[in-house]
Amino acid sequence: MSEVADASTLAAVQQLRQAATIRERCAHIARAVEAGRSQHFTLDARRLDAVADRVAALTRGRFPDGGIPYHSRWRHFEAGGVDRKAEMDALLAGRSAAEVARARIDLALVSVLLDAGAGPQWSYAEVLPGGAAGGRYSRSEGLGVASFRAFLAGAFSSDPAEPLRVDARALQSIDATRLAAVFQVSDTNPLVGLDGRAALLRRLGDALAAQPEWFGPEGRPGRLFDLLQPAGTVQAAAILQALLDAFSGIWPSGQRFGPAQLPVGDAWPHALAGGSGASAGWVPFHKLSQWLSYSLLEPFEWAGVPVAGLDALTGLPEYRNGGLLLDAGVILPRDAGFADRPRRPGEPWVIEWRALTVVLLDELAPRVRERLGVTAEQMPLACVLEGGTWQAGRQIAAELRPCGGPPVQIDSDGTVF
Repeated sequence: MSEVADASTLAAVQQLRQAATIRERCAHIARAVEAGRSQHFTLDARRLDAVADRVAALTRGRFPDGGIPYHSRWRHFEAGGVDRKAEMDALLAGRSAAEVARARIDLALVSVLLDAGAGPQWSYAEVLPGGAAGGRYSRSEGLGVASFRAFLAGAFSSDPAEPLRVDARALQSIDATRLAAVFQVSDTNPLVGLDGRAALLRRLGDALAAQPEWFGPEGRPGRLFDLLQPAGTVQAAAILQALLDAFSGIWPSGQRFGPAQLPVGDAWPHALAGGSGASAGWVPFHKLSQWLSYSLLEPFEWAGVPVAGLDALTGLPEYRNGGLLLDAGVILPRDAGFADRPRRPGEPWVIEWRALTVVLLDELAPRVRERLGVTAEQMPLACVLEGGTWQAGRQIAAELRPCGGPPVQIDSDGTVF
């Protein structure tokens, strides 16, 4: 009997790691909301057209000549109009295409794991090569620039002779004090979730060290390139699958499944999630893993390895995309005081909000494409997000609130949102 239970649990966990399951379970919740079965939300889908108008106008303004890039961590490395990728490429000159790809994946992975809500008071003052003062950046851009500078300085490598890499040994030694120095944290420049970020990197180091067959004896995230590229073309869903298979155990959400208590990361039980089999009643989001998947598209493509099936990944259910839909009146909380207290990721309210965000982004994307006169092939969801919905969430937040913060605060450990 235990073997049957173990097999059932393993199958359920694998189902919760499928991108298709994210859409399936989110759709179940959305249909329940539409049917009036939610205690927390109603919908006004008529307002999606106005949101599409906003997103399309913003996209035209940001990318008047087309050429919309992917929504990815690499955009944050471009903050302030500084071509930091070119700086990194110059330092990597003379190395093989595979080694350059590994370094880019190393950077993207550790930077994304450090990318969660920074809080409204934190910012980062960049120092450019040669010691010149650069810009001051906040929120995701600041976290991206800070992690980029730390990477170039060798903060995530245990080998002083090879600073441009991430390895298990270096990550296992990171603590909050070292991260505070990287992010210029002080009493007057506080960063939300510093301890959580440091703990996440240590768990990443442990996971890398425990899987040498995937990540080599040094435990480099960039070995994902060697793992996935032999097929010639990489499926976007395969990138997500590899990340979830390798790293689901590092997430501190505490979400575990079945008698064996297998970690499932950013997946949550909800009464409206539906589904079949042992995983019924659970809805996965894997926001940070999907954000990482989007951020790995370009390192593969720059190395000459095409990535197919981009729209197998979903929109990112976080506070900018979700905030756009709340602020625009598409998602309507039943409780007028919904923002009176911080919310925790495991609350049914937050789970429903995130599920609705995934579904509505899928409904918004074709409306945006229609207004821009492009096809889904020309503008996959990754480009809709960048063009796009994420910036529109910031834009409408700035119009409605002096600080430009999201419409609801999340009590986060720095790793989910």
